[in-house]
Amino acid sequence: MKPPSKLLWALEVPRGAWGLASLAGGRATLAQAPRGDGRAILLLPGLFNGDASGVFLRRYLRGLGYRAEGWGLGRNLGARTIGPDGARLFARIRALHDETGAPVTLVGVSLGGIMARFAAHRLPGMVREVVTISSPFAGDPRATNVWRAFELLTGERVDAPHVRAQSALVAKPLPVPSTAIWSRSDGLVNGMICHDAASRAIEVRSSHIGVQVRPAVLLAVARVLGGEAT
Repeated sequence: MKPPSKLLWALEVPRGAWGLASLAGGRATLAQAPRGDGRAILLLPGLFNGDASGVFLRRYLRGLGYRAEGWGLGRNLGARTIGPDGARLFARIRALHDETGAPVTLVGVSLGGIMARFAAHRLPGMVREVVTISSPFAGDPRATNVWRAFELLTGERVDAPHVRAQSALVAKPLPVPSTAIWSRSDGLVNGMICHDAASRAIEVRSSHIGVQVRPAVLLAVARVLGGEAT
């Protein structure tokens, strides 16, 4: 598969800004969500982003009645942030699991979604469910316009043996329920590698930048967590 077109890539920033602006008129849409059940939800940000990027999603889920938490690890710089084998992320999940006495739901954006899937494979019994948002877990990382940025920011090469091994694990069907929210008009990653046959797939129309603030995406996440079909 190929990366998104140069046109979609060039339109990412203005489309992302429009997505943020759409929040102002999205109250009626967001009000359709089912109420939460108090479970713990850990939000994992995308490449180079931190908890600030998920503030709207976090506040929305808390307002519905979930215990939505940021990951608290700073900017997502891949292994530089979570450790070569994910130890810092796993410790965060274990701590939340031990504190609540229940498996943790993981919601990850882009690279954060890939990490969520990795954690679900590596921490059996501690992860309840995984929701990925525009996460290119199901194909060649070069089918994106950001793989060079990934290498620069994380210090890892996409063709390195350990990166390939982790990617192969991430692409395997998860041992827990999984949902993939994706867009075929994504300008940074090919939407077709953001979902697979083993996960429930929910298509939205969105840019990659700011996808997590789109009312349609927020509502889709809430409906998945609430057990509603979308």
